[in-house]
Amino acid sequence: MKIFFDENMPFAREFFSELGGEQHQLVPFKGRELTAQQLIDADVLLVRSITKVNEALLADAQQLKFVGTATIGVDHIDQKYLAERNIKFSSAPGCNAISVAEFVISSLVVLAERYQLSLSDKSVGIVGAGNTGSRLAEKLNAIGIHYKLCDPLLADAGDNREFVSLDEALACDIVSLHVPLTRSGEHPTFHLLDEAKLHAFNEQQILINACRGEVIDNQALLALKQQGHGLTLVMDVWEGEPNVLTELIPFADLASAHIAGYSLEGKARGTQMLYQAVCQMLEIEGNKQLADFLPKPNIGSVKLNPDRKRNQEFDEILLNQLVKMVYDVRRDDGIFRQQLSRFGFDHIRKNYPVRREFSSLAISGENSSLNTLVQLGFNRLADNA
Repeated sequence: MKIFFDENMPFAREFFSELGGEQHQLVPFKGRELTAQQLIDADVLLVRSITKVNEALLADAQQLKFVGTATIGVDHIDQKYLAERNIKFSSAPGCNAISVAEFVISSLVVLAERYQLSLSDKSVGIVGAGNTGSRLAEKLNAIGIHYKLCDPLLADAGDNREFVSLDEALACDIVSLHVPLTRSGEHPTFHLLDEAKLHAFNEQQILINACRGEVIDNQALLALKQQGHGLTLVMDVWEGEPNVLTELIPFADLASAHIAGYSLEGKARGTQMLYQAVCQMLEIEGNKQLADFLPKPNIGSVKLNPDRKRNQEFDEILLNQLVKMVYDVRRDDGIFRQQLSRFGFDHIRKNYPVRREFSSLAISGENSSLNTLVQLGFNRLADNA
Protein backbone atom coordinates (compact mmCIF):
# COMPACT_ATOMS: atom_id res chain seq x y z
CA MET A 1 0.00 0.00 0.00
CA LYS A 2 1.28 3.43 -0.95
CA ILE A 3 0.30 6.38 1.25
CA PHE A 4 0.96 9.92 0.04
CA PHE A 5 0.93 12.57 2.78
CA ASP A 6 1.50 16.31 3.00
CA GLU A 7 4.97 16.89 4.41
CA ASN A 8 3.50 19.38 6.90
CA MET A 9 1.40 16.75 8.68
CA PRO A 10 3.11 16.18 12.02
CA PHE A 11 3.75 12.60 13.15
CA ALA A 12 2.45 11.16 9.87
CA ARG A 13 5.34 8.69 9.70
CA GLU A 14 4.85 7.71 13.32
CA PHE A 15 1.14 7.06 12.87
CA PHE A 16 1.18 5.36 9.46
CA SER A 17 4.54 3.57 9.41
CA GLU A 18 3.15 0.13 10.25
CA LEU A 19 0.08 0.06 8.00
CA GLY A 20 -0.14 -1.96 4.82
CA GLY A 21 2.30 -4.83 5.26
CA GLU A 22 5.75 -5.34 3.77
CA GLN A 23 5.07 -3.44 0.56
CA HIS A 24 3.94 -0.41 2.52
CA GLN A 25 5.37 2.95 1.38
CA LEU A 26 5.03 6.44 2.80
CA VAL A 27 5.54 9.26 0.30
CA PRO A 28 5.67 12.89 1.50
CA PHE A 29 4.81 15.72 -0.90
CA LYS A 30 4.68 19.50 -1.01
CA GLY A 31 1.04 20.46 -0.65
CA ARG A 32 0.81 22.98 -3.46
CA GLU A 33 3.06 21.08 -5.89
CA LEU A 34 1.38 17.66 -6.02
CA THR A 35 0.69 16.43 -9.57
CA ALA A 36 -1.57 13.80 -11.09
CA GLN A 37 1.49 11.94 -12.38
CA GLN A 38 2.77 11.40 -8.84
CA LEU A 39 -0.46 9.72 -7.75
CA ILE A 40 -0.71 7.02 -10.42
CA ASP A 41 0.03 4.23 -7.93
CA ALA A 42 -1.37 5.88 -4.78
CA ASP A 43 -3.72 3.94 -2.52
CA VAL A 44 -4.21 6.65 0.10
CA LEU A 45 -3.91 10.43 -0.22
CA LEU A 46 -3.65 12.62 2.89
CA VAL A 47 -3.72 16.39 2.32
CA ARG A 48 -4.05 19.73 4.04
CA SER A 49 -6.05 22.75 2.87
CA ILE A 50 -3.63 23.99 0.20
CA THR A 51 -4.04 20.91 -2.02
CA LYS A 52 -6.99 21.04 -4.42
CA VAL A 53 -8.32 17.50 -4.70
CA ASN A 54 -10.42 17.16 -7.85
CA GLU A 55 -10.75 15.19 -11.08
CA ALA A 56 -7.70 16.87 -12.62
CA LEU A 57 -5.51 15.67 -9.77
CA LEU A 58 -6.96 12.17 -9.43
CA ALA A 59 -7.79 11.20 -13.02
CA ASP A 60 -4.82 8.81 -13.30
CA ALA A 61 -4.98 7.50 -9.71
CA GLN A 62 -7.01 4.42 -10.57
CA GLN A 63 -6.14 2.42 -7.47
CA LEU A 64 -6.87 5.23 -5.02
CA LYS A 65 -9.11 4.00 -2.20
CA PHE A 66 -9.06 6.81 0.35
CA VAL A 67 -8.66 10.60 0.51
CA GLY A 68 -8.33 12.39 3.82
CA THR A 69 -7.79 16.01 4.75
CA ALA A 70 -6.24 16.83 8.11
CA THR A 71 -8.32 20.00 8.31
CA ILE A 72 -11.72 21.22 9.43
CA GLY A 73 -12.55 22.89 6.11
CA VAL A 74 -13.34 20.80 3.03
CA ASP A 75 -13.81 23.47 0.35
CA HIS A 76 -10.61 22.21 -1.34
CA ILE A 77 -12.09 18.72 -1.84
CA ASP A 78 -14.42 17.70 -4.70
CA GLN A 79 -16.48 15.30 -2.61
CA LYS A 80 -18.96 14.67 -5.41
CA TYR A 81 -16.17 13.38 -7.65
CA LEU A 82 -14.82 11.16 -4.88
CA ALA A 83 -18.28 9.67 -4.37
CA GLU A 84 -18.61 8.99 -8.10
CA ARG A 85 -15.29 7.10 -7.96
CA ASN A 86 -16.31 5.29 -4.76
CA ILE A 87 -13.25 6.72 -3.02
CA LYS A 88 -13.73 6.91 0.73
CA PHE A 89 -13.28 10.37 2.23
CA SER A 90 -12.62 11.67 5.71
CA SER A 91 -11.87 15.09 7.17
CA ALA A 92 -10.82 16.14 10.65
CA PRO A 93 -13.66 18.27 12.03
CA GLY A 94 -12.66 20.04 15.19
CA CYS A 95 -9.02 18.97 15.07
CA ASN A 96 -7.62 22.49 15.35
CA ALA A 97 -10.63 24.25 16.86
CA ILE A 98 -8.85 24.73 20.19
CA SER A 99 -5.79 26.09 18.40
CA VAL A 100 -7.81 28.69 16.50
CA ALA A 101 -9.72 29.69 19.63
CA GLU A 102 -6.44 30.18 21.49
CA PHE A 103 -5.09 32.24 18.58
CA VAL A 104 -8.06 34.56 19.09
CA ILE A 105 -7.52 34.70 22.87
CA SER A 106 -3.83 35.53 22.40
CA SER A 107 -4.77 38.25 19.89
CA LEU A 108 -7.25 39.78 22.33
CA VAL A 109 -4.70 39.71 25.15
CA VAL A 110 -2.11 41.46 22.97
CA LEU A 111 -4.56 44.10 21.75
CA ALA A 112 -5.87 44.70 25.26
CA GLU A 113 -2.32 45.43 26.42
CA ARG A 114 -1.49 47.54 23.36
CA TYR A 115 -4.56 49.76 23.60
CA GLN A 116 -5.17 49.53 27.36
CA LEU A 117 -8.52 47.79 26.97
CA SER A 118 -10.41 45.86 29.61
CA LEU A 119 -11.64 42.69 27.93
CA SER A 120 -14.34 42.20 30.55
CA ASP A 121 -16.03 45.34 29.21
CA LYS A 122 -16.14 44.07 25.62
CA SER A 123 -18.65 42.02 23.68
CA VAL A 124 -17.61 39.49 21.03
CA GLY A 125 -19.69 38.57 18.02
CA ILE A 126 -18.81 35.01 16.97
CA VAL A 127 -19.87 34.47 13.37
CA GLY A 128 -19.97 30.71 12.86
CA ALA A 129 -20.79 28.52 15.86
CA GLY A 130 -19.45 25.16 14.72
CA ASN A 131 -16.47 23.43 16.33
CA THR A 132 -14.18 26.46 16.34
CA GLY A 133 -16.78 29.07 17.24
CA SER A 134 -18.03 26.85 20.06
CA ARG A 135 -14.53 26.39 21.51
CA LEU A 136 -14.00 30.15 21.41
CA ALA A 137 -17.33 30.70 23.13
CA GLU A 138 -16.30 28.31 25.91
CA LYS A 139 -13.03 30.15 26.48
CA LEU A 140 -14.69 33.57 26.46
CA ASN A 141 -17.28 32.30 28.89
CA ALA A 142 -14.52 30.99 31.18
CA ILE A 143 -12.96 34.45 31.53
CA GLY A 144 -16.24 36.34 31.73
CA ILE A 145 -16.34 37.98 28.31
CA HIS A 146 -19.84 38.45 26.89
CA TYR A 147 -20.39 36.97 23.42
CA LYS A 148 -23.15 36.58 20.86
CA LEU A 149 -23.41 33.67 18.45
CA CYS A 150 -24.49 34.00 14.82
CA ASP A 151 -25.02 30.85 12.76
CA PRO A 152 -28.23 30.75 10.70
CA LEU A 153 -27.56 27.19 9.50
CA LEU A 154 -27.32 25.82 13.04
CA ALA A 155 -30.27 27.94 14.13
CA ASP A 156 -32.40 26.52 11.31
CA ALA A 157 -31.21 23.01 12.18
CA GLY A 158 -32.66 23.30 15.68
CA ASP A 159 -29.54 24.03 17.73
CA ASN A 160 -30.93 25.11 21.11
CA ARG A 161 -28.35 27.81 21.80
CA GLU A 162 -29.31 31.46 21.51
CA PHE A 163 -28.41 33.01 18.16
CA VAL A 164 -28.50 36.57 16.87
CA SER A 165 -28.67 38.02 13.38
CA LEU A 166 -25.51 38.73 11.41
CA ASP A 167 -26.02 42.48 11.81
CA GLU A 168 -26.32 42.12 15.60
CA ALA A 169 -23.15 40.03 15.77
CA LEU A 170 -21.29 42.53 13.58
CA ALA A 171 -22.29 45.33 15.97
CA CYS A 172 -20.28 43.82 18.86
CA ASP A 173 -17.06 45.45 20.04
CA ILE A 174 -15.08 42.51 18.66
CA VAL A 175 -16.10 40.36 15.68
CA SER A 176 -14.44 36.97 15.16
CA LEU A 177 -15.17 35.01 11.97
CA HIS A 178 -15.31 31.18 12.05
CA VAL A 179 -17.35 30.09 9.04
CA PRO A 180 -16.48 27.71 6.19
CA LEU A 181 -16.11 29.12 2.70
CA THR A 182 -19.28 28.51 0.70
CA ARG A 183 -20.40 30.10 -2.56
CA SER A 184 -23.96 28.80 -2.85
CA GLY A 185 -26.97 27.94 -0.75
CA GLU A 186 -29.17 30.15 1.37
CA HIS A 187 -26.29 31.55 3.42
CA PRO A 188 -23.12 31.73 1.26
CA THR A 189 -20.04 33.04 3.04
CA PHE A 190 -17.99 34.22 0.05
CA HIS A 191 -17.55 37.97 0.63
CA LEU A 192 -19.85 37.73 3.62
CA LEU A 193 -18.26 41.01 4.65
CA ASP A 194 -18.61 43.01 1.45
CA GLU A 195 -18.17 46.75 0.97
CA ALA A 196 -21.52 47.59 2.56
CA LYS A 197 -20.99 45.39 5.62
CA LEU A 198 -17.45 46.73 6.12
CA HIS A 199 -18.59 50.34 5.98
CA ALA A 200 -21.05 49.62 8.80
CA PHE A 201 -18.19 48.96 11.26
CA ASN A 202 -17.34 51.80 13.62
CA GLU A 203 -13.88 53.19 14.38
CA GLN A 204 -13.51 51.40 17.72
CA GLN A 205 -14.34 47.85 16.64
CA ILE A 206 -11.93 44.92 16.26
CA LEU A 207 -12.31 42.46 13.36
CA ILE A 208 -10.61 39.04 13.49
CA ASN A 209 -10.54 36.66 10.52
CA ALA A 210 -9.16 33.21 11.26
CA CYS A 211 -11.32 31.09 8.93
CA ARG A 212 -11.02 31.71 5.17
CA GLY A 213 -9.66 34.80 3.43
CA GLU A 214 -12.45 35.02 0.88
CA VAL A 215 -15.05 35.58 3.61
CA ILE A 216 -13.93 39.25 3.55
CA ASP A 217 -13.69 41.29 0.35
CA ASN A 218 -10.03 42.20 0.81
CA GLN A 219 -10.04 44.93 -1.84
CA ALA A 220 -13.03 46.61 -0.16
CA LEU A 221 -11.30 46.27 3.22
CA LEU A 222 -8.14 47.86 1.82
CA ALA A 223 -10.14 50.76 0.38
CA LEU A 224 -11.83 51.28 3.74
CA LYS A 225 -8.51 51.40 5.59
CA GLN A 226 -6.95 53.67 2.98
CA GLN A 227 -9.75 56.12 3.69
CA GLY A 228 -8.51 56.30 7.27
CA HIS A 229 -11.07 54.08 8.98
CA GLY A 230 -9.95 53.09 12.48
CA LEU A 231 -11.18 49.47 12.43
CA THR A 232 -8.58 47.27 14.17
CA LEU A 233 -7.68 44.21 12.12
CA VAL A 234 -6.36 40.76 13.02
CA MET A 235 -5.78 38.96 9.73
CA ASP A 236 -4.64 35.35 9.72
CA VAL A 237 -6.24 34.45 6.39
CA TRP A 238 -6.17 36.31 3.10
CA GLU A 239 -8.04 36.32 -0.15
CA GLY A 240 -6.07 34.63 -2.94
CA GLU A 241 -3.57 32.77 -0.75
CA PRO A 242 -0.67 32.33 -1.23
CA ASN A 243 -0.74 35.55 -3.30
CA VAL A 244 -2.01 37.88 -0.61
CA LEU A 245 -2.95 41.53 -1.00
CA THR A 246 0.30 42.90 0.41
CA GLU A 247 -1.00 46.49 0.45
CA LEU A 248 -3.43 45.43 3.19
CA ILE A 249 -0.78 44.09 5.56
CA PRO A 250 0.39 47.45 7.00
CA PHE A 251 -3.21 48.20 8.00
CA ALA A 252 -3.47 45.05 10.14
CA ASP A 253 -2.53 45.26 13.80
CA LEU A 254 -1.74 41.56 13.74
CA ALA A 255 -1.03 39.65 10.53
CA SER A 256 -0.06 36.02 9.99
CA ALA A 257 0.14 33.28 7.35
CA HIS A 258 -2.99 31.17 7.94
CA ILE A 259 -1.49 29.57 11.03
CA ALA A 260 -4.25 30.10 13.63
CA GLY A 261 -4.87 26.35 13.67
CA TYR A 262 -1.19 25.44 13.55
CA SER A 263 -0.56 24.45 17.16
CA LEU A 264 1.35 21.20 17.35
CA GLU A 265 -1.61 19.58 19.09
CA GLY A 266 -4.07 20.95 16.52
CA LYS A 267 -2.20 19.71 13.47
CA ALA A 268 -1.37 16.39 15.09
CA ARG A 269 -5.01 15.77 16.04
CA GLY A 270 -5.79 15.96 12.33
CA THR A 271 -3.16 13.32 11.62
CA GLN A 272 -4.53 11.09 14.37
CA MET A 273 -8.09 11.40 13.09
CA LEU A 274 -7.02 10.36 9.59
CA TYR A 275 -5.02 7.47 11.03
CA GLN A 276 -8.15 6.24 12.77
CA ALA A 277 -10.17 6.65 9.55
CA VAL A 278 -7.64 4.68 7.48
CA CYS A 279 -7.56 1.94 10.12
CA GLN A 280 -11.34 1.76 9.95
CA MET A 281 -11.19 1.46 6.15
CA LEU A 282 -8.64 -1.35 6.46
CA GLU A 283 -10.72 -2.97 9.21
CA ILE A 284 -7.82 -3.03 11.65
CA GLU A 285 -7.49 -1.71 15.16
CA GLY A 286 -5.67 1.62 15.46
CA ASN A 287 -3.61 1.45 18.62
CA LYS A 288 -1.53 4.63 18.34
CA GLN A 289 -2.38 7.77 20.28
CA LEU A 290 -1.27 11.39 19.99
CA ALA A 291 0.08 11.30 23.53
CA ASP A 292 2.63 8.71 22.35
CA PHE A 293 4.41 11.33 20.23
CA LEU A 294 3.90 14.80 21.74
CA PRO A 295 7.16 16.19 23.18
CA LYS A 296 7.40 17.80 26.58
CA PRO A 297 6.90 21.60 26.45
CA ASN A 298 9.74 23.97 27.24
CA ILE A 299 7.82 25.20 30.29
CA GLY A 300 5.67 22.48 31.76
CA SER A 301 4.33 23.95 35.00
CA VAL A 302 3.86 27.20 36.89
CA LYS A 303 2.94 27.79 40.53
CA LEU A 304 0.78 30.85 41.14
CA ASN A 305 1.32 32.96 44.23
CA PRO A 306 -1.65 33.57 46.56
CA ASP A 307 -3.88 36.57 45.87
CA ARG A 308 -3.17 39.75 47.76
CA LYS A 309 -6.92 40.24 48.09
CA ARG A 310 -9.32 37.35 48.21
CA ASN A 311 -12.44 37.22 46.04
CA GLN A 312 -11.08 39.76 43.62
CA GLU A 313 -12.24 39.93 39.99
CA PHE A 314 -10.44 37.77 37.47
CA ASP A 315 -6.87 39.01 37.04
CA GLU A 316 -6.40 40.13 33.41
CA ILE A 317 -2.71 40.82 34.05
CA LEU A 318 -2.22 37.20 35.11
CA LEU A 319 -4.16 36.12 32.03
CA ASN A 320 -1.84 38.21 29.87
CA GLN A 321 1.26 36.65 31.42
CA LEU A 322 0.16 33.02 31.18
CA VAL A 323 -1.31 33.23 27.67
CA LYS A 324 1.82 34.84 26.28
CA MET A 325 3.99 32.32 28.14
CA VAL A 326 2.42 29.57 26.04
CA TYR A 327 1.64 31.47 22.83
CA ASP A 328 2.31 35.10 21.98
CA VAL A 329 0.71 35.90 18.62
CA ARG A 330 3.18 38.77 18.13
CA ARG A 331 5.82 36.17 17.24
CA ASP A 332 3.83 35.08 14.20
CA ASP A 333 3.03 38.68 13.27
CA GLY A 334 6.77 39.46 13.24
CA ILE A 335 7.62 36.38 11.19
CA PHE A 336 4.95 37.23 8.64
CA ARG A 337 6.05 40.84 8.12
CA GLN A 338 9.75 39.99 7.98
CA GLN A 339 9.64 36.86 5.84
CA LEU A 340 6.70 37.17 3.42
CA SER A 341 8.50 39.23 0.77
CA ARG A 342 11.74 37.26 1.14
CA PHE A 343 10.50 33.69 1.31
CA GLY A 344 6.80 33.63 0.52
CA PHE A 345 3.57 32.59 2.19
CA ASP A 346 4.02 28.81 1.92
CA HIS A 347 7.58 28.93 3.25
CA ILE A 348 6.31 30.55 6.44
CA ARG A 349 3.69 27.83 6.88
CA LYS A 350 6.07 24.99 6.10
CA ASN A 351 8.70 26.29 8.52
CA TYR A 352 6.28 27.30 11.25
CA PRO A 353 7.99 27.08 14.66
CA VAL A 354 6.52 24.74 17.24
CA ARG A 355 3.60 26.21 19.11
CA ARG A 356 1.79 24.54 21.97
CA GLU A 357 -1.72 24.88 23.36
CA PHE A 358 -2.68 26.16 26.82
CA SER A 359 -3.12 22.55 27.96
CA SER A 360 0.65 22.04 27.73
CA LEU A 361 1.09 24.27 30.79
CA ALA A 362 0.09 22.90 34.20
CA ILE A 363 -0.67 25.44 36.93
CA SER A 364 -1.06 25.18 40.68
CA GLY A 365 -1.21 27.41 43.74
CA GLU A 366 -3.64 29.06 46.14
CA ASN A 367 -4.97 31.65 43.70
CA SER A 368 -8.58 32.64 43.09
CA SER A 369 -8.00 32.67 39.32
CA LEU A 370 -6.89 29.02 39.20
CA ASN A 371 -10.29 27.50 38.42
CA THR A 372 -10.95 30.10 35.74
CA LEU A 373 -7.61 29.39 34.09
CA VAL A 374 -8.33 25.66 34.09
CA GLN A 375 -11.68 26.35 32.42
CA LEU A 376 -9.79 28.41 29.84
CA GLY A 377 -7.73 25.35 28.92
CA PHE A 378 -4.67 25.29 31.17
CA ASN A 379 -3.99 22.06 33.04
CA ARG A 380 -4.27 21.82 36.79
CA LEU A 381 -1.12 20.44 38.36
CA ALA A 382 -1.88 17.63 40.78
CA ASP A 383 -1.07 18.42 44.40
CA ASN A 384 1.41 15.55 44.61
CA ALA A 385 3.10 16.27 41.28
